[in-house]
Amino acid sequence: MLPALLAGDRAPAPRTLVEIFRGVVAASGDAPAVDSGAETLTYRELEEAAAEVAARLAAAGVAPGDRVGIRVVSGTTDLYVAILGTLLAGAAYVPVDAEDPDERARVVFEESAVAAVISTGGVITPTAAASGREPAAPRDPDPSEDAWIIFTSGSTGKPKGVAVSHRSAAAFVDAEARMFLQDAPLGPGDRVMAGLSVAFDASCEEMWLAWGHGACLVPAPRSLMRSGVDVGPWLEANRITIVSTVPTLVSLWPDSALERVRLLIMGGEACPPELAARLQAPGREVWNTYGPTEATVVACGAILDGTDPVRIGLPLDGWDLAVVDEEGLPVPVGGTGELIIGGVGLARYLDPAKDAEKYAPMPTLGWERAYRSGDRVVNDPDGLLFAGRADDQIKLGGRRIELGEIDDQLLRVPGVVGAAAAVRSTKTGNQLLVGYLTVDAGYDADLAKDLLRRRMPAALVPRLAVVDELPVRTSGKIDRDALPWPLPRRGTPAAALSGTSAWIAEIWGDVLGAEVTSGAEDFFDLGGGSLTAAQVVSRLRTRHPELTVADVYEHSALADLAATLDAMGSTVVRSDREVDPVRRGTQLAQLLALVPLRGLAALRGLSWLMLASTVLAAFTDVPWIPAFPLWLVVPMALVFVLPVGRMTLAALLARLLLAGVSPGAHPRGGWVHLRLWLAEHVQDELGATSLSGAMAFPYYARLLGARIGRDADLHSLPPVTGMLEVGAGASIEPEVDLAGYWIDGDVLRIGPVRIGKRARIGARSTLGPGAWIGKGAEVGPGSAVLGTVPAGEYWSGSPAAYRAEARGPWSEDAPPRRPLWELAYGALSMLIAAQPVLGVLVGGAVVLPAVRGTDSFGEAALAALPWLPLAALAGFAAVALGVLVLTRLLALWIVPDHHPMRSATGVAIWGTLRLLDEARTWLFPLYAGGLTPLWMRLLGAKVGKGAEISTALLIPSLVQVGENSFLADDTLVGPYELGGGWIRVERVKVGKRAFVGNSGMLAAGRKVPKKSLVAVLSAAPRRKSAKAGTSYLGSPPRRLRRAQEEHDSSLTYEPPTHLLIQRGLVETARLVPLLASLLLPVAVWGGVYALLLHGTAGIVLAIVLGGLVLLAAGVVAAALTVAAKWLIIGRHRPGEHPLFTAYVWRSELADTFTEVLAAPWFATVTAGTWALNAWLRALGARIGKGVWIDSYWLPETDLVSLGDGATVNRGCVVQTHLFQDRVLSMDTVELGAGATLGPGSVVLPAAAIDRHATVGPVSLVMRGERVPPGTRWTGNPIGPWADEHAPAEAAADEPAHEHDDIDDEHDEKERA
Repeated sequence: MLPALLAGDRAPAPRTLVEIFRGVVAASGDAPAVDSGAETLTYRELEEAAAEVAARLAAAGVAPGDRVGIRVVSGTTDLYVAILGTLLAGAAYVPVDAEDPDERARVVFEESAVAAVISTGGVITPTAAASGREPAAPRDPDPSEDAWIIFTSGSTGKPKGVAVSHRSAAAFVDAEARMFLQDAPLGPGDRVMAGLSVAFDASCEEMWLAWGHGACLVPAPRSLMRSGVDVGPWLEANRITIVSTVPTLVSLWPDSALERVRLLIMGGEACPPELAARLQAPGREVWNTYGPTEATVVACGAILDGTDPVRIGLPLDGWDLAVVDEEGLPVPVGGTGELIIGGVGLARYLDPAKDAEKYAPMPTLGWERAYRSGDRVVNDPDGLLFAGRADDQIKLGGRRIELGEIDDQLLRVPGVVGAAAAVRSTKTGNQLLVGYLTVDAGYDADLAKDLLRRRMPAALVPRLAVVDELPVRTSGKIDRDALPWPLPRRGTPAAALSGTSAWIAEIWGDVLGAEVTSGAEDFFDLGGGSLTAAQVVSRLRTRHPELTVADVYEHSALADLAATLDAMGSTVVRSDREVDPVRRGTQLAQLLALVPLRGLAALRGLSWLMLASTVLAAFTDVPWIPAFPLWLVVPMALVFVLPVGRMTLAALLARLLLAGVSPGAHPRGGWVHLRLWLAEHVQDELGATSLSGAMAFPYYARLLGARIGRDADLHSLPPVTGMLEVGAGASIEPEVDLAGYWIDGDVLRIGPVRIGKRARIGARSTLGPGAWIGKGAEVGPGSAVLGTVPAGEYWSGSPAAYRAEARGPWSEDAPPRRPLWELAYGALSMLIAAQPVLGVLVGGAVVLPAVRGTDSFGEAALAALPWLPLAALAGFAAVALGVLVLTRLLALWIVPDHHPMRSATGVAIWGTLRLLDEARTWLFPLYAGGLTPLWMRLLGAKVGKGAEISTALLIPSLVQVGENSFLADDTLVGPYELGGGWIRVERVKVGKRAFVGNSGMLAAGRKVPKKSLVAVLSAAPRRKSAKAGTSYLGSPPRRLRRAQEEHDSSLTYEPPTHLLIQRGLVETARLVPLLASLLLPVAVWGGVYALLLHGTAGIVLAIVLGGLVLLAAGVVAAALTVAAKWLIIGRHRPGEHPLFTAYVWRSELADTFTEVLAAPWFATVTAGTWALNAWLRALGARIGKGVWIDSYWLPETDLVSLGDGATVNRGCVVQTHLFQDRVLSMDTVELGAGATLGPGSVVLPAAAIDRHATVGPVSLVMRGERVPPGTRWTGNPIGPWADEHAPAEAAADEPAHEHDDIDDEHDEKERA
């Protein structure tokens, strides 16, 4: 804490206001004390009149310590006599403005339990509390007794009473006497303006600036104070020398009105520097003060000299101040935090609960009682700087905004006399910032806008509205709630606009709150953004269902958009079909099938256990480790351990299950669908497509019935249906969806996928049922092909469209054929797959000393039990070290360029990507957290300071991530490319403060410039076309008009050390789910092994019960995840949370439970079943009857609503949050009854897919967008889908050869 802010030890000596008043009467009895204009009272006359009131109160039974209500017309001597009379009676006065409603007076007087009320004319009316009392004996009050009780506005709408003791009130009077006019102190002859309602605590300052020094109090007529402007002449006429008021009123007065004023005190609101400079004059002190009612009027002040900045200063003698952060710790010098007040000025709330809350101890400061002001200030030893009310610190468009800052900037505009900013809501619920102005002849609207745009961030520039006057409260402060809304119209839009233009203008008005008067008006200039664009599109779709969000970006002018709509022919297919929920019979069959399916996984585990036990028995002398019969162990190992065996069995079972299944449309949940679901789960449970067999994918594909040509490179999973043809020399990059089926409402669509000779399919593309890729054709990464791509053409995007002629391989020469390298791939895949085995061995080595010498498995288990957590962590560390070392070794062979697939470099490139893909599962606690950048640096990536990386997949030695950049979940950064037997990689760069959204892709050689954004499910632009500070959306990428939102940098980009430490502590708790994920399999397989030790019966029992055991373990994992979610995070609600806040860290912690426990043990196993739905409901999702869900990626489950019969296909993300600008922004997502989200698609927050509507594969539903009922959409971002087999047109702004994206250096190399 700053010593300059601690003045509690300089508190004035204790006394009462009565003592102060009587001292002044004794010294200046004949000086005027009150001059109402109609009557003047000297101090002696005022004392006599007050003493008479005190005697009358005593006669009415009002005793010392009681409370007396005051409700007397303002500006009269009767008002001030009543106040002083109450104090002389030893009671506390409770003022209510005479013009306030009767109901408020009733509430205030009841809450404060007054014994009597003094009303206009000096009438004293005892209340029920004093009825029947005997006359009281008056006495002077004690310093500990209350002087006044003032009610402030409550946040709940109910006034809250604040009681100030004589000790605090007198200390305030004496402390101010030490501050003001030390060279020529206040005294008789000074005249103090009383312009504020006595119901406002600042009136106490006015009264006692006079009565504490022998000056005269001069009440100003209420009518003058309301107008503000007319106060100037009154000040001159009444020879006012002392003024205490608010800056807004002072700004309205001419300089001449202040000629006699030698002390001007301002408070209650921010004082603009220009006003402070204007008010300077010889012989005049100008002060800026600050203080809440709860700390006795004023807590600190600063004398103003007309220079910037305007401070609220240092504490009054007796007051202590501190500036703290959210944790209650003092902020450093220059830091911003909440102002905490202590010392002699602390008042109290009448409500004990409120008092305990707001005046609670501050252990971090060592204060037993402290007031939390709710005001934000800058900690400065030269004097505090006001940074705004916490309640005026509103959030708009994701940005934290101080209304006081806006007011200050508005007042700096030439010609602006008064200003107030306020947030208003449009008819559609969008918030916007409005700047209300009163102006003089020097105001120029265009100049004002230009100045504000140059001085302020775009998000802070308000819509300007000139008004006749700014409404004020009785306190003199501007009443923001009374500012007019909607704004008065400037013109008559209907006269200038008609037809479609008028209709659009009306919608813009509803969404943006703007008055649109011309066809030249631009949507984004009026304050539009991505969310409001989606809302406008949703409204316009009532007449033009085919309209897309991209259309608004491309035709942002009103007239242009109207012409586009008028020329638009409908391509949307509307359907009257109603999708029924999945049948209960299907759901029951699936649940029953889970037992044998899990039994297959159990057989894999049993095979490993028996094989390991038999090997250990042969090489050790541990008595309780048996050797199982070789006639059983060898066949089981061949079938369930070796990749080829697992593939063969999976293919055999799949072909049996799918025999007779033909391409076409089949009922969802019908017999064909159930068989397909079973076949895919058989494949998963047997691990047929695990990494260890990756190089045997062509073999597995042929077993399934696929036709794979010679020299084809298949780096993605083949379809379990076997409906795949891959021509000779074709190349299929990683993560391509070749499944050839998807669920469309209540229909399962199955079709073959055909890929011609030497064709190339980019990473993360989807080839839908019936897709046909011609000979030599190329499909760009992240594309969705739903029809035919002609031979020799390059198509990309979602949906894929023609871009250019295919370029072909990077070299005309055929790469050398080296069959031995196939063995290297196989060996490396086995080595990578063995990393978890390394962890098991290291963990086993930790427990080995404990179990050595034990005579039974049970004894060994008990001996090992205390060592299991350490063993688990050691095993995890071993896997991490193995991944690190192997990645670094492989990097030695990786060089940017194209290389033969069958070469050391080819093997290293392939192995690195596959290894780190698996590591995201094995080592998940190291991802999506504070350790991830360090982990990436250790792996070889260049990662700048402050970067945030989630579950990104990349080749570390080729990637540079700039300072403060952000890679969100599942970003694919610089994957390898395949073609003609070649493999190519290039360096990839993510610039400073760049952002790549969930599932975003950066192809080889691409760059995201600094401060740029690649949106969710979007591709990065070509290196040459990328520009700093731009945003890109979709595939192909389109420029996105977006204002970058700024937030408190201490919670986003520049966190203080204590927040980093707190984050580290929360993330350390990830050890809990990590240990649970490592110990759960130990418990499961340990129990199964215990069964195996019981001979033949035990083996049979283990085989029979294995599936049930694994199902039970899955239920335990799911239950632990549910419990963790509710315990750690509770219920997710729409809102925003900066990165460096506990909510975000806790959310990631809860997600760790999902990824390491529920996902592998339950969610992936139960995909498509009622069991998954039940688990998601337990997590808070609202899921209707008969919903088919193939994805557990519903990040904030409480915000998800899936109607009856809805479908969420494989690989979908119901994305209820965004993390742009390092702020977690959450909102709801709704799929109506029968709605479909196609495979690989993403729906963003605040979006909805209406009843029975379909969104096709690899599509992006924009934030705030609404898909009309019964319609079909596809694309990234979505557009109307007339015919799923019709080719789409290329985007007009997408350059040709978008795929040919290598850096300049590589271009030159190619040309050479």
